[in-house]
Amino acid sequence: MRALSRRGMLGLGAGAAAAVSLAGCGGLTGSDDSGHADGSGGDSAQGGSKPKPEPTARPIGDGSTAHTGKQPHQPGRPEPLEPGQTPPQFVVFSWDGAGEVGNGLFPRFLDLAKEHGASMTFFLSGLYLLPESKKRLYNPPNNPRGASDIGYLTDAHVQDTLKNVHRAWLEGHEIGTHFNGHFCGESHGSVKNWTPRQWRSEIDQAKSFVKEWRTNTGWTDLPSLPFDYDKELVGGRTPCLLGQDNLLPTARELGWRYDASSPGGLQVWPRKRQGIWDLPLQQIPFPGRGFEVLSMDYNMLANQSLNSTKAPAHNYPGWRKQSAQAYIQGFKRAYETNRAPFFIGNHFEQWNGGIYMDAVEEAFQHIAREKEKGADVRLVSFRQFTDWLDVQKPEVLDRLRTLGVGQQPAGGWREFTGPASTPSGDASQNAA
Repeated sequence: MRALSRRGMLGLGAGAAAAVSLAGCGGLTGSDDSGHADGSGGDSAQGGSKPKPEPTARPIGDGSTAHTGKQPHQPGRPEPLEPGQTPPQFVVFSWDGAGEVGNGLFPRFLDLAKEHGASMTFFLSGLYLLPESKKRLYNPPNNPRGASDIGYLTDAHVQDTLKNVHRAWLEGHEIGTHFNGHFCGESHGSVKNWTPRQWRSEIDQAKSFVKEWRTNTGWTDLPSLPFDYDKELVGGRTPCLLGQDNLLPTARELGWRYDASSPGGLQVWPRKRQGIWDLPLQQIPFPGRGFEVLSMDYNMLANQSLNSTKAPAHNYPGWRKQSAQAYIQGFKRAYETNRAPFFIGNHFEQWNGGIYMDAVEEAFQHIAREKEKGADVRLVSFRQFTDWLDVQKPEVLDRLRTLGVGQQPAGGWREFTGPASTPSGDASQNAA
């Protein structure tokens, strides 16, 4: 693997080998029937309350998925920012691939989210629900039938992934997509070169592997996934953050609401591209270095060990601290200045002794403690954040977009978002 540029590391699928090129708010108020009103998900059951029975499932298709009613542990209905109100600090932790491969990382972070009443987004790779014995069912654009740059899971790990995806949705998390074969680089087969029509084929196949896992595996003793994936799937992240331009027309045609595939962004308030919210990973401070790093575990690794996932262990303590502090400083910069949403991407991996998983947990704990001390912090999924964006007044979002990275609002938030504030910038960007 060749070394990546310092500034433009790209995201990979779970366990994937490297690929690279230069890359690159009013509160959520009210509550649902699970009692959550803080803009996050999680379990807020009170002592002595009776647990609610799991809803009766109504099978869809072959029973791989099912209608089970409203998703539990969702925040209350979002409300527009009031004049003079400070925007909440939204933080989204997301996971590419979302396969459980026997390292316990999927349940580890589900437990962490539940402990702190948080929601996350899991970008599931469709192939992680397809047994390798059925790999020829996958016909990837510009690649041989059955090909995959991330391989296939064992049958046992497919079952573990099903179990954890099932749990994740019931605990309030979003199930997006990381598509299928994770083809990166510059070759003809790379997602970088796919047409909108080929993206449609890839998406249709990713959805079919989720919606037909029972047929493809022959397993009849496992429960259905408790959601309708046609309705649940409203966004994704492409392999290596490549191919967004040709994906967006297809995403719009399918009614997707956001895309997290932009090859590197800044800590500013987002815009729409082709009618889709563009929610990129962001450049954040990299302690001790004169440049910033993209907010993803792989990009920390690429800067620290030049793509090696098994560097000498004496480096690990310092790298772990540096990675955790990068996330923490990125959060702090946004929270103390423009309140831009903070997006973090990761993989269920054990690179360099697992230091990046420890680092993201440390950062998560830090952010959660700030929330629990009274900071207006919302640990949400991309879908939940998009719900909030969609009810804001366009002129308010235009005003927020005038704030640069690390820029505080002139005169304070009361004046900046007050009734006398005059939006600037191109208002049409909100609906572009």
